[in-house]
Amino acid sequence: MGKAVFVLEVRADISAEEKGNINKYKLADTLLYERSDTRAKGSGVLGFTASVAANLVLAAMNISITVADLANGRKIECKDIIEMLAVEEQIKEAAATFKQVLDAAASFGGEEIIEL
Repeated sequence: MGKAVFVLEVRADISAEEKGNINKYKLADTLLYERSDTRAKGSGVLGFTASVAANLVLAAMNISITVADLANGRKIECKDIIEMLAVEEQIKEAAATFKQVLDAAASFGGEEIIEL
């Protein structure tokens, strides 16, 4: 019996105006979330570090979510439900912050003076 895989599918509902600002300000490649662990840790029985194969497997498990991924939709596989919930929360927070960026971009006229 195989182990359960938890899949989180993320997709943002982005308006035409927001898409326009994403393109105008070249924000599609903006990184919103990253899970990375590119090197296996520890050492083997003979004191050697983890194998190249182990490092390749870990590299394949790395995930990054960009603005374009949210616009187009993306599936993320998680090892357990706790990780899935944590990833979901982090992506929601990043998306909310990015929404503020888009709102600021929409009202940006090239210069803004703020009195202190």
